[in-house]
Amino acid sequence: MTAPTIGVFALQGDVREHLRMLETLGVKAIGVRRPAELDAVDGLVVPGGESTTMAKLARTFELLEPLRDRIKRGMPTFGTCAGMILLADRIEDGSLGQETFGGLDITVRRNAFGRQVDSFEGELTIRGVEGQVHAVFIRAPWVESVGPGVEVLGQVEVAEGASRIVAVRQGPLMATSFHPEVGGDTRIHELFVDLVRDSTAGTTVHSTS
Repeated sequence: MTAPTIGVFALQGDVREHLRMLETLGVKAIGVRRPAELDAVDGLVVPGGESTTMAKLARTFELLEPLRDRIKRGMPTFGTCAGMILLADRIEDGSLGQETFGGLDITVRRNAFGRQVDSFEGELTIRGVEGQVHAVFIRAPWVESVGPGVEVLGQVEVAEGASRIVAVRQGPLMATSFHPEVGGDTRIHELFVDLVRDSTAGTTVHSTS
């Protein structure tokens, strides 16, 4: 089977780390800055960064509407941290007039875990991944609510008896609040690469919730 081409939104954010992780998994990985580059990919990673800046740059570089169109037409897309915000249909505590790419039927709370100084790490159970995943949260969002078609992949405990959703999937779309590109653990990216392979093979991707 021909290796898929997976793009990384490259106008702002943790681009190199994701490219390196994808290349480790044997796929062709390219930075996406223009519509022509978007046309060349089978799937896309939207990295962590500054979500408002990323959306504004996407509009400036005439990527916003092509991105929305590809996502609507079923392009596998994986958002991490700010990328989760950009894939969300709804945002709490967003900037005035903040735009998203949309596609995930979720409500995300921006900077939900606090400021940079409130960044933290922890071990999570992620559905579809064997063993614990070491998760790094940096000015991270969390998911306030999900629509009926969204599968919750992971949660983090925020207080005794209380937890927040930090990983979701809806068909070919996937998102995490944390940064799986940090460190050498490729398992979260492997989940996404499998989604892309299924899509390019013509396999219908369904949520298993």
